Amino acid sequence: MNKINLEGRKAVVTGGARGIGYAICQRLTESGARCIIWDRDEEAASEAVSKLPGAVAIAVDVTREESVNEAKQATAAKVGGIDILVNNAGIAGCSKKLWECSPDEWQEVLQIDLFGVYLCCRALVPGMLANGYGRIVNIASIAGKEGNPNASHYSAAKAGVIGLTKSLAKECAEDGVIVNCITPAVIETDILKQISQEHVDYMRSKIPMGRFGLVEEAAALTAWLCSEDCSFTTGGVFDLSGGRATY
Repeated sequence: MNKINLEGRKAVVTGGARGIGYAICQRLTESGARCIIWDRDEEAASEAVSKLPGAVAIAVDVTREESVNEAKQATAAKVGGIDILVNNAGIAGCSKKLWECSPDEWQEVLQIDLFGVYLCCRALVPGMLANGYGRIVNIASIAGKEGNPNASHYSAAKAGVIGLTKSLAKECAEDGVIVNCITPAVIETDILKQISQEHVDYMRSKIPMGRFGLVEEAAALTAWLCSEDCSFTTGGVFDLSGGRATY
């Protein structure tokens, strides 16, 4: 494995206690970065950082402005300024047709998967702009490009993340802050436990490679997008779909 150089960089990874987020923290740490895990599961986050040299765990609810601002302040006190933000925290929500979803079920997914990305970017981008350097990677989904049945809330939220990424990238394009997103097909994580087997089988059937992605594959792509090597690519949408993506 070629080592991407992130020596001296400090990275906030939301939802970094497990799954894709933890794999990203592992890869960034191996590349020299110091990871700050923002996660609402304090116990899991503490366990995760115990395995990552120099890592810090901070409890945060990404749907609450006050909580995100407190996490920003706690992060600054512990490690100083942030160079990298990976917006990974998210949920799949229920597997139901749109008209069967309650407003609360719809809003929960939108709040975590989209509004949380906005709040975290809003909190950390100004510091990156002041430093003249930053890398932001938003974890979207192929569902945001194609729309998955029985996942209208998730598909809409991830489509929003793609649009947010492109807009923010243009706003920061001349200031040293690079903003991209990844659109994975299904990655094998615990999030699959939230979804019906019928929906899992449907999503696998759409992937030409005939398998789900690995967290290590998502982490490898994220690490490059977090590096100085990614210097002329912003507002990009990077597929990680095993051939599913058609545009």
